[in-house]
Amino acid sequence: MEKKTMNHLARIANCLQTILDLEPELRKLELGASLTDEFDVLKNFLEKVDRLDLTEDDVRRVEKATSTFLEELRGPLSLAQEHGDAQRRLQ
Repeated sequence: MEKKTMNHLARIANCLQTILDLEPELRKLELGASLTDEFDVLKNFLEKVDRLDLTEDDVRRVEKATSTFLEELRGPLSLAQEHGDAQRRLQ
């Protein structure tokens, strides 16, 4: 496999894994239950990503979507963390 393709695969895999790493935290949020199916889709896609013929534009779109998704989660995740910290202090 050529170096360019390996780079594309690594970048896509990194984006997907970054989102999947947030799964435990996201499941704690109100919207977390609705994301269960999407996490399964991402896991399946990650297993098959090495079979795809990816272009630089494809990779950039996934990176941008990942960045946007993470930015949108910043607020809810920080609120959940603050709430969890307050709960621990009360106990």
